[in-house]
Amino acid sequence: MIIDTHIHIWDTGKSSYGWLAGAPELLKRTYAIGELDAARKTAGIAAGIFVQADVQMEDSFHMLDVAGKTDWIKGVVSWLPLADPRRTAMLLEQRLLKDEYFVGVRHLIHDEKDPKWLLQPAAIESLKMLAAHRIPYDVIGVLPEHIETVLKVAELVPELQMVFDHLNAPPVSSGARYGQWGVLMQEVAKNKNIYAKISGLGTVAGTEKFTAETLTPYIGFVLEHFDTDRCFCGGDWPVSLLAGDYVYTWEVYKNVLSSLLSGEALENVYAGNAIRFYDLKLD
Repeated sequence: MIIDTHIHIWDTGKSSYGWLAGAPELLKRTYAIGELDAARKTAGIAAGIFVQADVQMEDSFHMLDVAGKTDWIKGVVSWLPLADPRRTAMLLEQRLLKDEYFVGVRHLIHDEKDPKWLLQPAAIESLKMLAAHRIPYDVIGVLPEHIETVLKVAELVPELQMVFDHLNAPPVSSGARYGQWGVLMQEVAKNKNIYAKISGLGTVAGTEKFTAETLTPYIGFVLEHFDTDRCFCGGDWPVSLLAGDYVYTWEVYKNVLSSLLSGEALENVYAGNAIRFYDLKLD
């Protein structure tokens, strides 16, 4: 079984999606989950998780609503106003903790001017709430400073489980092996509450370098340092369409992983680790 832990949907009539203004034209429209159905069956994806695409609750409410109507979607990584702990607490208690599809939280920290955005006292207070409720946090980092920030967050909120979306942008396009990214990822991998999501690597690598051959060293590096019990996968549709279609994206990941792993280790990376991290209910 393979679980796609990183799927986006958005409805431009329901939320603002401010980042779309500067996005490639391909992404500047509504994307509905029905568009993915045929491709995900071809790719062999059994279950999926929605991940927030806007810093507005309207986006999260939309995902939760669609998840409840889509049998193969098993969870939603929601947005929360982490800089406003009082509102975060209210949304958790009054809505999200009561929703069976709510499995995690993310903020678009890579769009914030300050790469240390998560370290503001208010955000730390909100992250402590997540840890108290055993709610994991997805880190969408693209800079070495984002990894450094996570190291500090882990000191301040040691019980919080976190995962690096898209492996925090490894230097695939430059071919570096492995530079500052590698040094910092080795350091952060020592923390057993921090995971790595093998996802979004098409847009990180660029179309020409999005191949099993070019990705294998970086995925292998992460599997070595995070171990096979702290890595899982995501397709990053529809953003991934900028580098290749959904079936090709999964062919690349499956080719790499099957060349590096087998048996229980491969099953864990495909599904088991995600089930445990997000506490998924696969009835």
